[in-house]
Amino acid sequence: MTFIDKLSAVSVASNSQLCVGLDPDPAKFPVHLHSKPDAIVQFCKAIIDATAATACAFKPQIAYFAALRAEEQLEEICKYIRTNYPAIPIVLDAKRGDIGATAEQYAREAFERYGADAVTVNPYMGFDSVQPYLEWKDRGAIILCRTSNAGGSDLQFLNVDGKPLYQHVAKLVAEKWNTNGQCGLVVGATFPNELAQVRALVGDMPLLIPGIGAQGGDIKATVEAGRTAAGAGMMINSSRAILYAKADDAKGEDFAAAARRVAQETRDAINQYRN
Repeated sequence: MTFIDKLSAVSVASNSQLCVGLDPDPAKFPVHLHSKPDAIVQFCKAIIDATAATACAFKPQIAYFAALRAEEQLEEICKYIRTNYPAIPIVLDAKRGDIGATAEQYAREAFERYGADAVTVNPYMGFDSVQPYLEWKDRGAIILCRTSNAGGSDLQFLNVDGKPLYQHVAKLVAEKWNTNGQCGLVVGATFPNELAQVRALVGDMPLLIPGIGAQGGDIKATVEAGRTAAGAGMMINSSRAILYAKADDAKGEDFAAAARRVAQETRDAINQYRN
């Protein structure tokens, strides 16, 4: 099963367009995990178990693991997802952007070491920086297009032949690079007008959409701009708002139960506007 097939199937099965980001920050972990040598693994496994029923994908951000020398823990977490929730794709958020033999090694890292179903990549160096990932026919390459940060406009809004650069990226991926149907695009929720323009350019191509939750993107505007005609085609990512949700002590919630509740609420809020 290809990444695109897997994403489509689980989105239907779980009635979800919610991608759960895994950005572990030990300083924000519950107190009882602070002294645990495997705190990152315990925390992430608990989040995965709590949110799997409402997730269309899990998105570990590699920098949060690498900065803590926790790449082996990331391997264990990815293996845990593949073993216990094999229907849910893993999107490794690495934003790799190199060429040739180096890009081939980055692809091996993502797809062999971590067993990811897809990886985020930077197109700044052109097709050479994407092609090595496409050699893995069952995996996905999700290409940065219109990112959720304000500074993204410094380059992404440059006028090229009368259109902003991000639109050229979208058309290039949709019309030339996506020959095997493996590609997706990263388009931020913080710019719904641009999100709608990308959707119009790329048809049903899946979009990874960061920026709701802690970054303040509006769910209604995001879904209405990013959905396909069938009300799908999105991986709307939420990380911190779910991972570090405030527990309701009156209900006896722990951190995992709070994450489950917020994930369900977010999934349901997304679904309000899908059709």
